[in-house]
Amino acid sequence: MFLFKKVPSISAQELQEKLKKPIELIDVRSPEEFAQGHIPKAKNVPLDTIQQYKPKGKTVYVVCASGPRSKRATQYLVSQKYDAYNIEGGMMMWNGTLKVGYK
Repeated sequence: MFLFKKVPSISAQELQEKLKKPIELIDVRSPEEFAQGHIPKAKNVPLDTIQQYKPKGKTVYVVCASGPRSKRATQYLVSQKYDAYNIEGGMMMWNGTLKVGYK
């Protein structure tokens, strides 16, 4: 089954280290969830629009609320030959700064 396939993943703590440099980070939650609080450098790309999304670079990091949606998005991006990484545990594991609003 799709959800049980292993996908490349990193922890929220590892993501905090990666964010010290410019990276491509997408948040696949709904716009409403995203507006309630997101990682400042994240771009909102709801899961139901992932097939239209074209990463700017070869590597992209993917986050959601707790992991299942970002895992599905990561699997899709990997199938499209991108170096995609799921953030394990999603926003539930994030303890860094949050930005509120749509931008």
